[in-house]
Amino acid sequence: MPITAACFVGARPNFMKIAPILRVLRQDRRFTTLFVHTGQHYDYAMSEVFLRDLGLPPPDALFEVGSGSHAAQTAKVITAAEAFFNRHHPQWAVVVGDVNSTLGVALAASKLGVRVAHVEAGLRSFDRRMPEEINRIVTDHLSQLLLASCPEAVENLEREGVDRSRVRLVGNVMIDSLVHLLPKARQAQPWRNYELEPKSFVIITAHRPENVDNRLQLRRLVEILEQVAARLPVLLPLHPRTRQRLQEAGALARLQSLPALHLTEPLGYLEFLGLLDACTAALTDSGGLQEETTYLGVPCLTMRENTERPITVEVGTNTLTGLDPGLVLSCLDQVLAGTYKQGVIPPLWDGKAASRIVTALARSR
Repeated sequence: MPITAACFVGARPNFMKIAPILRVLRQDRRFTTLFVHTGQHYDYAMSEVFLRDLGLPPPDALFEVGSGSHAAQTAKVITAAEAFFNRHHPQWAVVVGDVNSTLGVALAASKLGVRVAHVEAGLRSFDRRMPEEINRIVTDHLSQLLLASCPEAVENLEREGVDRSRVRLVGNVMIDSLVHLLPKARQAQPWRNYELEPKSFVIITAHRPENVDNRLQLRRLVEILEQVAARLPVLLPLHPRTRQRLQEAGALARLQSLPALHLTEPLGYLEFLGLLDACTAALTDSGGLQEETTYLGVPCLTMRENTERPITVEVGTNTLTGLDPGLVLSCLDQVLAGTYKQGVIPPLWDGKAASRIVTALARSR
């Protein structure tokens, strides 16, 4: 009998991680695969365009949980996932990352005896003020198979008392999507759409509540945007949360008036990857971007005080700057002077993590 594996996504970062896993699973006769979209990101720009770019099939189930508080959103996922498991009875629930959908599915599965495999297990920022940190910790301790992207993640799980027999070091599956689609992204030359030249502009993304919901932090972010745009052209794809907060603070029109600042809607994966590969540097508060820039060799300035991906700082191209305009500009000056640090690609970030994940699932039956 084939093993039934239900693979879940909810938000944009999940899609890049699940796409290569689904691709390998569907080529493996040992498995029957179900693909479920919780609908945590529910508008086209935040969701469906990513499904298209990554070659993901239409979901077998769509929960349509939508937005809401952390509690409300997670509760909706639990309720919908419970109904799904009772209807389909998969052997495995494969969850990725650290969003509310990840936790909700893991909770529902564990209470119904469905085994949970957590991709990106063991990542820790050690900052429990971050909702994602709570999601990561609880999901890991509910999971029967913990699929880690780096040795530090394995060490974190061992310190928390997780049975080592449940842990597999498989590498970074998001890099699988990057490797698979990078040639196509480069061929598209998306910088031409904004009248930019390669290695002559900065990409900035910001969406975390601690940066955009706090008025003082938002003012610092705006100051950084203005000062960086005074040095280089800036491309800023605006997350809906960030656009709303800038509008409420009266800063959106001010930013729109800056000639070197290109404000856009959220971009599809292929377009964004092509731009990221071609940019001078990236400023972000995202987790995944820290990994993508490390693989691409692009300087990354992370506007956070901590990271659950310290390997990107230790061996990669990432620097934690927080929302400190002086530190951001100092690092950017190093980039422009050619004195910024050179990174290396961590082990097992080789485009083959999905195959190792599927092997681990098959051997854990």
